This record gives sequence, structure tokens and C-alpha cells, in this order.
Amino acid sequence: MARKKKGTVHGWVVLDKPYGMTSTQAVGAMKRIFGTPKAGHAGTLDPLASGMLPIALGEATKTVPYVMDGDKLYRFTVRWGAETATDDAEGEVVRASDHRPTAEDIDAVLDEFEGEILQTPPAFSAIKVDGERAYDLARAGETVELEARPITVHRLDLIDCPDADTAVFEAECGKGTYVRAIARDMGRRLGTAGHVIELRRLVVGPFGEEDMVSLDTLQAALEADGDALALLTPIEAALANLPQLDVTSDQAVRLRNGNPVLLRGRDAPVEEDAVGVFERGRLMAIAKVEHGELKPVRLILPD
Repeated sequence: MARKKKGTVHGWVVLDKPYGMTSTQAVGAMKRIFGTPKAGHAGTLDPLASGMLPIALGEATKTVPYVMDGDKLYRFTVRWGAETATDDAEGEVVRASDHRPTAEDIDAVLDEFEGEILQTPPAFSAIKVDGERAYDLARAGETVELEARPITVHRLDLIDCPDADTAVFEAECGKGTYVRAIARDMGRRLGTAGHVIELRRLVVGPFGEEDMVSLDTLQAALEADGDALALLTPIEAALANLPQLDVTSDQAVRLRNGNPVLLRGRDAPVEEDAVGVFERGRLMAIAKVEHGELKPVRLILPD
């Protein structure tokens, strides 16, 4: 469970980030609301985007990589006729087109953007170039050339065409996918230009829409009784997609001391990159299984 001990808080805030707030600002707000110095988010969400920003507090920060590696679901709106420097509404127009694709035109090319494809990230992105963030270099007026890299788009659906200038999509994709780049590249493929004017993230890894909580709700809980802990999601929820193993108290002691535990039984796993380890129903470690041995990787809330 999410718990508070000696002024520390452990758990996840699955924040419904409002439009206009940076991810760093969101983390700072959670630190203030929960009174904890240790926090971090599981994947940047641009200021012009809204929706899911999972924020780990306390020991939950040790599970951040397992959330970041999960799939994401986005709903986004593309404006046809203009390509911008940032591939969203924030940047200046760098290319324009009078052509507008029909719904049939769009449907005909969707499958080209699904599966494992190569994608060139936007110049205005958090990718590091020689130790510097690409967006810092781009804002300084430098030419940023990023190499195309493989990404996976599991699903790309056209949801609506409100008018000739706009189209609404949903994309279910893997780590490292830039929806802004999908809009840019689709515009070019359709013989026009395109950029994202609205973006909302609905799913990150094991967390879904039903897990989200708004900043207003958190603030109201704080003002009502001074405690928003009931709105936290337990640490172990981040590991929902990993295998789980129960250990005895003696085995837990061995793991806490950094020693491996031999797994016995016909159903015991032989090899696993990562597993959640539980003692008496409580997550106590993340471990790996090698040759039938359970080896600790990260201890959670060690005594």
C-alpha cells in the first residue's frame, strides 16, 4: 500500500496533468501536496498536452523504469495545411499546403504507420545530442539533426474528421514514439502538411484512465483534511505486468542482505529478467531469476 512514515510518502500519483503545465512543475506540485522531497515522473508530457503523468513518490521511484517501458495510448488532433518547427501549435509555420486529405485518403495510409517503423524524432524533443537536450539546441537557433530510430505503433485509428482541416486519431504505441512526428510524417505522406493541435495521454504502462486523479481533486483533499494519501496508487501497481513471487520471511532476510534465494518446485521460474517479490502480501523487492536463483535488484522499503 501507499504509506506515510516519518514524513515520507511512498506510492504513485497517476496525475491527470492539465494543459499548460510542464512535467517538472507537476512533480513540484506533488512534492508540495504530499510533503515529500523524493519524487519523479515516468515519461515527460509536453506543456501543450494533457492527461496521464504518473508521478512516483518515495520508494516508488525505484519502479519508474517498469512504467516508462510500458505501452502508451494517446488521443490527438492534427491540423492539416501547416507544418511547424515544433510539430505542434507552439512552433512557427515552416511549410504550408492548400491540399486537404479526405477520410478515405487518411484511412488508406494508416497501416504504413503501424508496426515496427523508423521515425525521426522532432527537433524540439528531450533527446540528448552531445550531452545537450535537442530542444535547448533548437531554441538557441542551432540546426538539430536527429537520426531515425525504430519505434513500435501497435494501433493507429482515425476517430473523427470534424472538418476538412482537422482529424482526430488514437495511437497505441511503445516507448520512444513521438505522436508529433506521426502527424508530421502523415501530412507529408498525404501530400499536405500537418501538426498536432491537441494531445491527451490516456494510458501509461499498467495505469489506465480509471487511475487518474486531477490536480483540483488532490488540492481539495489536502484543504479538506490535510491528507491526500487516500488518492495514491500503491507502489506494486507499477509492476502489474511483471511476474510475481512470494517468499518466506527467511528468504526475505536473505534478499535484504543481498544474497540469492534458490527457487524450488516444478513451477518455479528458471529465467526472468524482472519479478516483483512479495513477503506476506507486501512488495519488498524487485529481483531477477537466473538459473533458478532469485537475485535482488532493488529493495523496496527495507527495514
